[in-house]
Amino acid sequence: MLIHSTQLGDIEVSEEKIIGFPHGLPGFPAEKAFAFLPYQIDSPFAYLQSVVEPKLIFLVVDPFAFFKDYEFQLRDEITQELGLLASNLPQIINIVSVPGKTEEMTANLLAPIVINVQNSKAMQVILEKTTYTTRHRLFSEGLSQLSTEGGE
Repeated sequence: MLIHSTQLGDIEVSEEKIIGFPHGLPGFPAEKAFAFLPYQIDSPFAYLQSVVEPKLIFLVVDPFAFFKDYEFQLRDEITQELGLLASNLPQIINIVSVPGKTEEMTANLLAPIVINVQNSKAMQVILEKTTYTTRHRLFSEGLSQLSTEGGE
């Protein structure tokens, strides 16, 4: 499938890279399908590119690469709707905001995207009764700590 992206250009994407959002995303209810495009091999970052709207792209992150203690409970109706089971755990990603400087990037931990990788069905879930917010800094110690840890 050929997808047009204003940021990434034209991309040929296999069907298994397409994730369906039956309810769309908050603020984008008509957007029901996105391509999941890893940034680089072994990178915690990826893109979610709308298959319909070339301008609609999100930078997302594997939260566990930055927030080891990140956890939450999904309501039963969400796990049922997505078809999740104890033997089929979801993939969790979070939308990232990049204000101006890379070191100020934040992740929206309040509203994770929950993906059933077996059926490519997903939903962005807004957590209730939590201390998580929409702006958790990814590089709380600055980028120098990341390059120091990665270089040793």
